[in-house]
Amino acid sequence: MSSILTNNSAMVALQTLKSINNDLSKTQSMISTGKDVASAKDNSAVWAISKVMESDVKGFKAISESLSLGESSVAVARNGAETVTDLLNNMKEKIVAAQGENVDRTKLQSDVKAISDQIASVVGAAQFNGLNMLSGTQSVNILSSLDRSSDGTVAPSNITVDRQDLSTDAGVYGTGATLADNVTTTLGGNLAADGTGDAFSNGANILEATVAGTIVAGQTYNFQIAGETVSFTTTTTATDDLAAGLTAAINAAGIEDITADVTASVISISSTSKFDDVQVNTSGNGAATFALQANGVTAAAATTNTQTINARASELAFSTTAGVSEGDSYRASIGGVSYDYIAGPNETFEDVARGLKTVIDGAGIENISTRVTQDEATGAWILQIDNDGAAQTLTDDGAAGGTATGGLVGLDKLDVTTDEGVAAALANIETYIDTTIDAAASFGSSQGRIETQSDFISKLTDSLRSGIGALVDADMEETSARLQALQVQQQLGVQSLSIANQAPQTILSLFR
Repeated sequence: MSSILTNNSAMVALQTLKSINNDLSKTQSMISTGKDVASAKDNSAVWAISKVMESDVKGFKAISESLSLGESSVAVARNGAETVTDLLNNMKEKIVAAQGENVDRTKLQSDVKAISDQIASVVGAAQFNGLNMLSGTQSVNILSSLDRSSDGTVAPSNITVDRQDLSTDAGVYGTGATLADNVTTTLGGNLAADGTGDAFSNGANILEATVAGTIVAGQTYNFQIAGETVSFTTTTTATDDLAAGLTAAINAAGIEDITADVTASVISISSTSKFDDVQVNTSGNGAATFALQANGVTAAAATTNTQTINARASELAFSTTAGVSEGDSYRASIGGVSYDYIAGPNETFEDVARGLKTVIDGAGIENISTRVTQDEATGAWILQIDNDGAAQTLTDDGAAGGTATGGLVGLDKLDVTTDEGVAAALANIETYIDTTIDAAASFGSSQGRIETQSDFISKLTDSLRSGIGALVDADMEETSARLQALQVQQQLGVQSLSIANQAPQTILSLFR
């Protein structure tokens, strides 16, 4: 049926043309924007996901900048630590040269002082954007990532870089809880054979060898003292003569730090060895016996016997069970004057012992020398302090809550003009070099980690951008082909609508 009121063909053609025009408009928008999903109305779910990912990309750009800044800061610190290590090696060369007695120690001291000043200059200048990681102990956090959990929450991640204090700052002694129980002082400068008479002085420690038993003329007896052997062959059968003969042989041997005297049949061997215990062994082919007494301990009489004379130095022995926290402060007071070392982060009692040593050595106390050792039996770290002068007091203390001492404390006070100063400098320069090597290694490890993270962030950002593109970007080849198809369809639609609109004209011809 034909009607002049309702043109169904025209309506169909019109709806088809509208649909084609809508598709054409969308396709033209995709071509102009390059996006398949340009706004939330195109695809709300995909658009929301893409916007979250785009915000992450912008965040990672800021992270990349943070990592670049952090990498530069750590690189400056590493170069500074390596430079200080090289300078310390140069200083060691001067200190070694000063060990000789026929050198101009005054000129060598000038060189040592110049190198020390240069090290201080390097440490002070090793900063980037105002951040100096060779001074202080507070760690530095470098933003390294944004971690998005499954529930949508976002949390930052950091790479923590520990500062490596290479300054000569003395630090500040703590006022917190006492740590006195973590260190024990044992005096050892005037120890009689029975163990009495401890003092912090230059006194000798004594071993008594009591000669007894049957003696036959012509028998040879040996004493081995500090690795050196002395012998005496009897000419009589008297124990007093054997004791006197061995005493004379010991004194004639000229063993360093060892002298002997005799009372009747008792030989008294005196040791002024500062830091090393002296072992005494007896042996012979006769029937005489020797009862050895030292440090308050008596070895039963025997033909062959062994006993040890303790070193003269007093000892500060540190705990084998307690730990060391940043700010833990330890003090050795010599003659009423306090010498402090305050621990930094991640330090041990070995660091504390060596730190106290450098502080005491740096003070240049007359007649005082030091050494750090570890007890083989207990594992305890021990600071040995020897007093080669008049007796004075030696006490220890400890407290928490201090400000850490610089890693190169005492470096600016090294003195190679005296025998004592040269010996202390040679021991301490190794500690300083180890400290700077550890610092450079730590920075190198952190720098490597930052570089790896920076590379990962770059690749991650590219992956995110690629993912966003896969979600929202238009396929331009497909869109181009679709545009041409829609343009043809639009033309056909217009033609169809034109034909449909001509249908009423056919009806009008029926009334002519």
